[in-house]
Amino acid sequence: MSMVSHHKNVYVWHALAGYWGGVKPAAAGMEHYDTALAYPVQSPGVLGNQPDIVMDSLAVHGLGLVHPKKVFDFYNELHAYLASCGVDGVKVDVQNIIETLGAGHGGRVSLTRAYHQALEASIARNFPDNGCIACMCHNTDGLYSAKQTAIVRASDDFYPRDPASHTVHISSVAYNSLFLGEFMQPDWDMFHSLHPAADYHAAARSVGGCPIYVSDKPGNHNFELLKKIVLPDGSVLRAQLPGRPTRDCLFVDPARDGISLLKIWNVNKCTGVVGVFNCQGAGWCKVVKTTRIHDTSPGTLTGSVQATDVDDLARVAGPDWNGETVVYAHRSGEVIRLPKGASLPVTLKVLEYELYHFCPLKEIAANISFAPIGLLNMFNSGGVVEQIEVHLASDKKPEHFDGEVHSELSTSLSRNRSPTATISLKARGCGRFGSYSSQVPLKCKVGNNEVDFEYEPATGLLTFVIPVPEEEMYKWQIEIQV
Repeated sequence: MSMVSHHKNVYVWHALAGYWGGVKPAAAGMEHYDTALAYPVQSPGVLGNQPDIVMDSLAVHGLGLVHPKKVFDFYNELHAYLASCGVDGVKVDVQNIIETLGAGHGGRVSLTRAYHQALEASIARNFPDNGCIACMCHNTDGLYSAKQTAIVRASDDFYPRDPASHTVHISSVAYNSLFLGEFMQPDWDMFHSLHPAADYHAAARSVGGCPIYVSDKPGNHNFELLKKIVLPDGSVLRAQLPGRPTRDCLFVDPARDGISLLKIWNVNKCTGVVGVFNCQGAGWCKVVKTTRIHDTSPGTLTGSVQATDVDDLARVAGPDWNGETVVYAHRSGEVIRLPKGASLPVTLKVLEYELYHFCPLKEIAANISFAPIGLLNMFNSGGVVEQIEVHLASDKKPEHFDGEVHSELSTSLSRNRSPTATISLKARGCGRFGSYSSQVPLKCKVGNNEVDFEYEPATGLLTFVIPVPEEEMYKWQIEIQV
C-alpha cells in the first residue's frame, strides 16, 4: 500500500464490526477472533419508523460478530497494519448495528461498551492523534460508551442524487449538534463541490465549526467554490464552536412549518457569524418511510438577524463593548453598521442562504471607530482574524462616541492629521481583506510593506489585498493607522 506524497493525512474506512457483514467466521488466519454468526434483532420503534433492506438481509443471513473478548485483538492487528502503511486514522462506520446483536453477550449495552473500549484502546495505541471519526453511531449505548472518540458524524449521508435530502441535511446537522456538540466535535459529512446545492452545503459547513471535506469525483471540482473554503496552504477557516441553531430557532421546524428560516450561529476569535438558510419543503414521510419533497414550491420567507443571535459574541468582543456591530453579508456584499438592539431583515427562497458576519465595533476616539471583517471572498470571512490590538498615539484613554453612524462618517477628518492610533491585526490567508473604519486611514501595512487601499466613505468599508504567504499557517502582521 503506497501513500501519495501530496496527501498529508490518510484515513481508512471500516465498520465497527469490521465490514458491513462483519468478519467471516473461521476464515483462514482469523480463527483466533472466535467469530460467530449473529442475527440482528431490531426494536419495534426502528422497524416501524425505518425498515431497512440491509438489516432484513442480515437478519436472515447473519453477521460475523467477533467475540467481545477478542475484539481488541482484531482492532489492534487491523490498526497496527494500517499504521505501518502510513495511515493516520480510521472512520468507524455502522456503529449502531452492535445494539441489535446483544443476545448471548449480556445485552446491547454490555456488548456496545466492550466494543467501544476495545476500539478506543486500539486507537490510542496505534494512532497517537486520536485518529477516529465515529459514524452511524447515534444510538445512546454508543454515544455514552465512547469516552475518547472526539469526532462524531452528526447527520445522515450526503445524497448527491436525492433532491429531497439537501435542506433536511442542513437542518438535521444543526439540531443534532445542539446535543452532540456538548461532548464531541460534530462532523457534518462530505459534499460535492460541483453540484446544484454545493454553495448551500459549503456555506453551512463554514458556519458549522466542523471538519470540511468533499467527495468529488477526480476531475469534477468547482475550484472557485473550494477557494471560498480552503486557503492555499490547504487549511480551512474552521469556526471556534459547533454550529447550533439560534435561540429563536430552537422550537420551530425550519424544514416543514412553511414559515421559519433556519439560523445557525458560531464565533471566530474576533467576530461572530450567523448563517441563514431556507430549508423548507422536504422531510421524513411516515408513509413511504423515506425523505421526500412535500411542497414542490415552498414560498419565499423573510426573517431577521441581530447581534444577539451570536450567543457568545459578548465574550468575543470583550468587557468594553457597547453592543454595536458592523455586519458584513457574504452574498450581497453589504456592510452595515448596526446599533445595539437593531436587526436586519433577510429574505430567502428555498435552497438559498446568506452568511452574516457580526464584527464588534471598537470605539477608538471621538469620531473614530473600527471593526475587522476578514477575507471578503471566504465563506467564513472572520475566521482569518486571529487578534486585534489598538495602540493609541497618546496616553489619553479613548473617548467614547455615542452618535449615529451617518454623523460619524460624515464628519471626515483631514488626511493630513496626526495619527490617533495604530490598529494591529494578526490574520491568516490571502486575498481581499476588509475592515470597517469610520474614517479613511492614514496608512495600511501588511508585513513590512505599506499597501494601497480602497475606502468607501458611504459605508466605511476599507479594503486592501493580502499576498499569498510563503509559509503554511502563516499569520500576517497588519497595521492600520487612523
